[in-house]
Amino acid sequence: MTRDGIIARLARQRPGRRGFGGSADPAEAAAFRRAIRGDHDLNPGITPPSTALRPAAVLVPLIDHEGGMSVLLTQRTAHLSAHAGQISFPGGRIEEADADAVAAALRETEEEVGLPPDRVSVVGRLDNYVTGTGFEIAPIVGIVDPPVPIAIDPFEVAEAFEVPLAFILDRRNHQRVEREVGAHSRSYFILPFESRNIWGATAGILVNLAEVLAD
Repeated sequence: MTRDGIIARLARQRPGRRGFGGSADPAEAAAFRRAIRGDHDLNPGITPPSTALRPAAVLVPLIDHEGGMSVLLTQRTAHLSAHAGQISFPGGRIEEADADAVAAALRETEEEVGLPPDRVSVVGRLDNYVTGTGFEIAPIVGIVDPPVPIAIDPFEVAEAFEVPLAFILDRRNHQRVEREVGAHSRSYFILPFESRNIWGATAGILVNLAEVLAD
C-alpha cells in the first residue's frame, strides 16, 4: 500500500458518528452507540455504556519507510491505573483547550512520544470507537516521514515500537478469541506480533484500518 493509495482510500472514508456522548434522549443515545464501532461489535448481547461517553482521540501514525509503511504503537507502563501494560496508540482525552480531535491527538502524541505535530501529515480518520470503559475514541490517521524523533514520557510509556503495515493488512493476523468475564463469554480481536498481543480498542481500530485499506 503506497502513500498515495492510503490518502485516496481515506479520502473516500466516511467515518462513524463524531458526536461524542450522543443524544440527551436515552433511547436515541443507545441507538447511536449501537450503530458505531466498539467493544460491543463482536458481542451482540452486550450494549455500549449507558452513561455519557468521555471524548478521546488517538493518532494512528503511519511511518513511510522506503521499504514499506509501519504503524507506530506504544506499550503503556505497568503502574498506570487504566489499561496498564497494554499496547496502544499515542493519545488520550480531549481537553477543553483542544480545538478538536486532531489537535488532541497531536498534542497527546507529542507529550507521550515526543513526535512534534509539524512532523505529522494528517490524512484522514477512522470510525469512532466506543470502549466498555466509557470512552469514545476518534482515531486520526497521520503519515510521518522517517527518521522519527522519539522521546517517550517514561511515566506513561514503557516502549514505542513499529509494526509493519503489511502485517496489519493481512487478515490472517486478526485472531478472534473468547474468554469468560464473570457469567458471560466475551469475544475480541488479538493481533499477535512477535512477543506482544495487540488487543482491545487498539486491535479494533487496526482491524478498521485494514478494512479501509483492503484491496
